Amino acid sequence: MDWQLILQYAWIVVVLIGLEGLLSADNALVLAVMVKHLPRTEQKKALFYGLLGAFVFRFLALFLISFLINVWQVQALGALYLIGMSARHLYMTYKARHMAPHQDLAAEAKAETAVTEKPVSRKEFWWTVAKVEFADIAFAVDSILAAVALAVSLPALGLGEIGGIDSGQFFVVLLGGLIGVVLMRFAARIFVKLLHQRPTLETAAFIIVGWVGVKLTVLVLEHEGFKRLIEGTPIEFIGLPHGFVHSTGWTLFFWSVMVAIALWGWFSSKPSAVKH
Repeated sequence: MDWQLILQYAWIVVVLIGLEGLLSADNALVLAVMVKHLPRTEQKKALFYGLLGAFVFRFLALFLISFLINVWQVQALGALYLIGMSARHLYMTYKARHMAPHQDLAAEAKAETAVTEKPVSRKEFWWTVAKVEFADIAFAVDSILAAVALAVSLPALGLGEIGGIDSGQFFVVLLGGLIGVVLMRFAARIFVKLLHQRPTLETAAFIIVGWVGVKLTVLVLEHEGFKRLIEGTPIEFIGLPHGFVHSTGWTLFFWSVMVAIALWGWFSSKPSAVKH
């Protein structure tokens, strides 16, 4: 194999690792919030089982890439779920602080995500795992499509096709996707620990969860299938032009808001008084 070809493939793998690392940051925070209410030992298990399923899904997704390109409904459901989860928690917190101070709504809001060592039922545990799986599926579609877009720019090896793309390009995308899942798992564990050490950071975490939901919403608004659905209707104007999601302007705006929320949360939060 030509050394220039090897360098091209190696460079794309490095770029994919960086891309997956970037994408895994916000995804991992969402997963951390989802498992935070479980006991510590159960948190690790939920992330392990959930992301083990993510390995399997991402592998299978490469064979179904032509099908997944047309499935915007998964991301739409993911967006609704994340925005709803964020809005509900923030509303309960606001109501507890400003609208009904005589009720113990603050405790109720915290109870959903509070760290506890009390064992949870198998049903609740596996429901949490299922939510982690669903969240990763919603995130993975865009991640895989972005990886494929990078990989197909590589010269074909001419050793056959897998999943509709050149075998060399296929394995580059597979490697990048699997590394992304590993990064997400470790990042999620770090975020769980951070939320445990600084409980008041939770409000910022839920705002970020909602912001990630907005990101998924933007992906839906750009999708050709969604735009065909609303074509000729009064809401046709909400469709976004192709390429908007990965444009420099939107990327900078998304991450600027993300970092701003994180900094606000960090400087306005206090470390837990309880030693763990």
